[in-house]
Amino acid sequence: MQIKGETSVNKLILLFVFDKMESPLSERTIIDMCTLSNDWINYMDCVVLIHKLISDGFICEIPSADDPLYIITPEGRETLANFYINIPRSAREEISRFVKNNSAKFRTRQDCKADYFQNKDGTYTVFLKILAPVQPMLELKFVVPDKKTANTIFKKWEDKASELYSVVYETLVD
Repeated sequence: MQIKGETSVNKLILLFVFDKMESPLSERTIIDMCTLSNDWINYMDCVVLIHKLISDGFICEIPSADDPLYIITPEGRETLANFYINIPRSAREEISRFVKNNSAKFRTRQDCKADYFQNKDGTYTVFLKILAPVQPMLELKFVVPDKKTANTIFKKWEDKASELYSVVYETLVD
């Protein structure tokens, strides 16, 4: 669905994505949604346009513990409202449908971070985080005996993070 050579329309598409997602987004999430998961904007244009929207004041960075997060500004919403009709209806419908079906997955991927590395003694340390806009909600560090275990935890974290957070919170608060 890329609209070749239509910089202003592609800026509006990005603003529309921010508006539909209704939450701060990392650059990685925006690029993934618009270029890798869909063909709304090509990769290089997407990167350039994100920074152009920031410099124009249509999106802004909000403080975050890890990756910077971006959110649409009132000026961005006003611009989107004024020029909404310039986004092809088919693009608006496709983006709306995609966001409705996938927004939770992208938010979870963005909010749940995992990493691991090998220690000098051959064991592995796994770092797990659930991020919130200002500071992490939960940080865990595990030392596990081997790479296979570290990789298993790493892969499961995104799907299990909210469940684990609930169990830990309820256990400690009750």
